[in-house]
Amino acid sequence: MTTELRVLEQDDWEEFYGRLERAFGGPAEPPEERALWRELTELERSLAVWDGGEIVGTAGAFSFRMTVPGGASLPAAGVTMVSVQPTHRRRGVLTSMMRRQLDDVREGPEPVAVLTASEPAIYGRFGYGMGTLQLRANVDTTRTAVRALPGVDDVRMRLVPLEAASEACEAVYARVAPTRPGMLARQPGWERVPLLDAPGSRDGAGERLCVVAEVDGEVRGYARYSVKLSWSSFGPDNIVKLSDVEALDPVVYAALWRYLSSIDLTSRVAFYNRPVDDPLLHLLTDVRRGELAVRDSLHVRLVNLGEALEARTYTAPVDVVLEVEDGFCPWNAGRWRLSGDAKGATCERTTDAADLALSVKELGAAYLGGPTLRGQADAGLVTELRPGALAEASRAFRGDVQPWLSHGF
Repeated sequence: MTTELRVLEQDDWEEFYGRLERAFGGPAEPPEERALWRELTELERSLAVWDGGEIVGTAGAFSFRMTVPGGASLPAAGVTMVSVQPTHRRRGVLTSMMRRQLDDVREGPEPVAVLTASEPAIYGRFGYGMGTLQLRANVDTTRTAVRALPGVDDVRMRLVPLEAASEACEAVYARVAPTRPGMLARQPGWERVPLLDAPGSRDGAGERLCVVAEVDGEVRGYARYSVKLSWSSFGPDNIVKLSDVEALDPVVYAALWRYLSSIDLTSRVAFYNRPVDDPLLHLLTDVRRGELAVRDSLHVRLVNLGEALEARTYTAPVDVVLEVEDGFCPWNAGRWRLSGDAKGATCERTTDAADLALSVKELGAAYLGGPTLRGQADAGLVTELRPGALAEASRAFRGDVQPWLSHGF
């Protein structure tokens, strides 16, 4: 097989995106969704593998800024639109795209690359570690309630058309994003993604609605949702499908959830993506009625290891030498001394004896403060070479809130 990898050109975007849709097996997206993704595509960061006159592989990247522990907004490459046609599997197409992509990222300003994986097993071999989890739930609001915090009655709820509410919602999101590692600052154009509501993509639900929560005339939270009709001979059993919800304080968050759980003719609130330490776990009077589930979300790849580890802060003082294995990006391999605390960090090459041995995948998993080095060591993935080093490093990497990817890409 003779293939050629090259940067995507504007005239080839339709075929590029069509091949992506075909690889994932679904129907074509509605025209308005397709048009927005075309606008958001960064052509200079999009790769296509050609076999003769046909595209057989696709990959792209978005230029994001991601919150890391300590609150810094770090440039990050958001790997996206990765596919290989079924006729060309296991022929090195994906590896060639990952090789070119990570080489390009290395030469740019982004010390990390991130992605959401259709199949997580694929990306571990390229050094991506599972860095965040997401919470899913199907809350039975007939059998559990939301605790009423003092002050919730002072929060005014107001339904506003999606587009009309967008600016206020984005202002709230912009204040929330720096508070939790893994969240992405909204780049120009991305504020339009939550507004996509093509009838063909609603899965039987009604139009998407937006409720804003106001205190003394200031918008301090919002929720975007739709209602899916489900009636039986016993009456209504409708489901509130929550798209996203954010608030600037606990009282407003509780007020939003009280609103969502008490919409007439509904019996459930379903969502697929909230932090695993979401306050809702404590607001529900019976958490078991939430029917909770957890799955992987953001996968993290340290591309320029030293720069990435210096960009975040550490919950506890740490001074350890890491023996890092990185077969796909060998410039990261070897020994690094990480010294840091809550004020900052340094990470430099060293010839000192190693304290911990691990691969770049385990470092990526721990980078945002979620999966711990201790947990990975218990799975045999991290080796302690100096007694006490594992506990020291694991405490330091851990954050006070769980990292979370607020929206896909």
